[in-house]
Amino acid sequence: MSKWVYRFGGGEAEGRATDVERLGGKGANLAEMASLGLPVPPGLTIVADACVFYFENGRTLPDDLKAQVLEGIAAIEGLTGRVFGGRTKPLLLSVRSGARASMPGMMDTVLNLGLNDETVQSLGHDAGDARFAWDSYRRFIQMYADVVMGLDHEIFEEILEDEKARLGHDYDTDLSAVEWQHVVSLYKRMIEDELGSSFPQDPHVQLWGAIRAVFSSWMNPRAMTYRMLHRIPEEWGTAVNVQTMVFGNLGSSSATGVAFTRNPSTGEKALYGEFLVNAQGEDVVAGIRTPQSITEEGRIASGSDKPSMEKLMPETFAEFKAICDRLEAHYREMQDLEFTVERGKLWMLQTRSGKRTTRAAMKIAVDMVEEGVITEEEAVCRIEPPSLDQLLHPTIDPRVERHVVGSGLPASPGAATGEIVFTAEEAVEAEHEGRKVILVRIETSPEDIHGMHAAEGILTTRGGMTSHAAVVARGMGIPCVVGAGSMRVDLRNELLIGAGVTLKRGDTVTIDGSSGQVLKGAVPMIQPALSGDFGKLMAWADKTRRMTVRTNADTPQDARAARSFGAEGIGLCRTEHMFFEGDRIHVMREMILAEDETGRREALGKLLPMQRSDFIELFSIMHGLPVTIRLLDPPLHEFLPKTEAEIAEVAKAMAMPPAFLARRIDAIHEFNPMLGHRGCRLAISYPEIAEMQARAIFEAAVEAGKLTGEPVELEIMVPLVSLRKELDYVKGVIDRVAEDVANETGVPIAYLAGTMIELPRAAIRAHVIAETAEFFSFGTNDLTQTTFGMSRDDAAAFIPTYQRKGIIEHDPFISLDFDGVGELIQIAAERGRRTRNDLKLGICGEHGGDPASIRFCENADLDYVSCSPFRVPIARLAAAQAAIERRRG
Repeated sequence: MSKWVYRFGGGEAEGRATDVERLGGKGANLAEMASLGLPVPPGLTIVADACVFYFENGRTLPDDLKAQVLEGIAAIEGLTGRVFGGRTKPLLLSVRSGARASMPGMMDTVLNLGLNDETVQSLGHDAGDARFAWDSYRRFIQMYADVVMGLDHEIFEEILEDEKARLGHDYDTDLSAVEWQHVVSLYKRMIEDELGSSFPQDPHVQLWGAIRAVFSSWMNPRAMTYRMLHRIPEEWGTAVNVQTMVFGNLGSSSATGVAFTRNPSTGEKALYGEFLVNAQGEDVVAGIRTPQSITEEGRIASGSDKPSMEKLMPETFAEFKAICDRLEAHYREMQDLEFTVERGKLWMLQTRSGKRTTRAAMKIAVDMVEEGVITEEEAVCRIEPPSLDQLLHPTIDPRVERHVVGSGLPASPGAATGEIVFTAEEAVEAEHEGRKVILVRIETSPEDIHGMHAAEGILTTRGGMTSHAAVVARGMGIPCVVGAGSMRVDLRNELLIGAGVTLKRGDTVTIDGSSGQVLKGAVPMIQPALSGDFGKLMAWADKTRRMTVRTNADTPQDARAARSFGAEGIGLCRTEHMFFEGDRIHVMREMILAEDETGRREALGKLLPMQRSDFIELFSIMHGLPVTIRLLDPPLHEFLPKTEAEIAEVAKAMAMPPAFLARRIDAIHEFNPMLGHRGCRLAISYPEIAEMQARAIFEAAVEAGKLTGEPVELEIMVPLVSLRKELDYVKGVIDRVAEDVANETGVPIAYLAGTMIELPRAAIRAHVIAETAEFFSFGTNDLTQTTFGMSRDDAAAFIPTYQRKGIIEHDPFISLDFDGVGELIQIAAERGRRTRNDLKLGICGEHGGDPASIRFCENADLDYVSCSPFRVPIARLAAAQAAIERRRG
């Protein structure tokens, strides 16, 4: 027989904190506190496996669960001297969820369970307070009807508000026992009218209804969304905790509250929390009454004239403070605690690792190392890598009211405010005039790059987390919201429409790239400031990790930002982004539209000094560190105008008839450019392009070496290779140009020539390609696209549906698909190194900044990861955690 139920209470427990997988976080910690002899109301935990059983078996419970729960209830009755459903001394219970990972507010709770028309009388008699009993009964009916019976709690709130108005009362606490009794009768009548059935009077029926409801809440929409956002596996399920009720609403000697052993906002080592006298736990959360500070120091800091718990209940406070210190020392972590004082008796209802800001988390981790509580490695593992974004970008002041007009995907963190503009040209013009703007597009293209650089933030109504806008914005460190499908862009009339609000060109909006919200108007910001704690923790991380962390950088601004964040080189420089700036796009179009090689070479001759100067600056910034330059990758049509107006404008600039230009563009257009004439295929069709780029690279390397006094650690990458002969051909062009530049300058040039592995065939034939390639860089964006056969820009339309229906767990463009794409990477790494044992291996797709993907790269023995500049600290920390995890096995 399976063990479905674990008991705790009376100084003993069947489980411990280490049983979190079975008992969930709440159940495991209740068991731990009980085992430590702390005052914990007796109870039982139904294991999370029962939740899994419940959903796998058509929402039915295990046959032997009922008997085990009843045995547990009997044990609680023995410890409390109360009887569940008894006419005298009734035992009342709380029924709460308890997932392995904390999911605050996502699932359901039922309090005061066991009350009915008889036990409410007994409760009032035992407590000597009939008002308290009837208030508790109405709370129970309202909560049970909402959670279990499916009646919206607002129906009951309306009844209560009407009664208070009729009686002339302002607050719930003004109602007498008789008045509460009448409210209860109105509640029960409402249930009968709405549902055609009576409120259940049998406490056992109530109990099983609540247990089923809590299990069912594991699959409610808000819980599912929370799990998806926080990557909590659905198969974990939730435990259910059934516990003796204790009451903080039994008069002035009773209270309830929440506390943290350290300040969750600042990390200061000081007890921090709030409580309410004569209240139940939900009163603190609901905000109906203003809570009071637990400590006198906190009361003074908040300017409150209400007494602190420290002054009001000094003996209880001293006991609570001692328990807080003991639990923090026991868990070696800042704790978040819930407690109730019932007529002077302190009860501990929960302890868990406290949620905190990233800045507070850093301070707490560093302080605990300096206090000798934890090791440096433990401190490194205490910080969630993605949370570092909070430290690197301006954020919206959490105290301000938000006027939300739309929402999308939080593609690039931070917040930005500016006037709405709808074209890249407007953004550039505004920047020249000193105006801050938000570039609003249906979707962006590489041609928008100059406007994206000029904008404070980017908003698109289409696209996913790895769309062009998202990738480029993250690389630039610009806040970005993509896929805001609830909003509409009317380009003809220059309007942005959302949530019943119409915004025009020039109106001010704020975007929150960390939450995906679009706000009307300007809102106050909090500017980033990297503290000494950040530097200490990152130094410990760097000392621990094995892999190096490079950056994807195409501009000097990117390179400087990345180096300031600790990047150890450039893993991907996308040279095509250099062709969209200023006059370069016109020269690039001359080259593309040229009728023959002579015309192309003439245009390339104009581009050469431009690209060379870019590389000189890039190499100088990154002196002493490796730099990987990728040759031209996108199809040529991306550089050409698209609309009739753009075609007419370009035709005029190039002194050619618009109709002729339109025919040339149509001839170049590809039906599936993602798999078309791009990458190494361009270099083979037009070797003069590769020659120009190679010459610009090598001449810049020579010049930068003279300027810095250090040779450039140069790597040249050929994209979209699937055949070794493709790489042989392009490498031949590179080698010839290198020899020419060396002869012309008298400076020998050291470099590696390698390829980007972004096609399944390249991964499978890696042992052959490695005969020519000196390094592999895995382009996981395209490798994911070509492995799955889906576009990253269009996948946002159906990926959420796949996740919701359990077909996939994570978006494969955000977190690497280990089973498919990951296996191709492992195959390529193993086969490539079999041919060339010193083959350098790295990853430069967007996954290079994703902690789960970085863990995969560590275990696959890759040499480095490369990511956008503002994700470099995240990758450094994640790489350290992956190395620690691997060593620990």
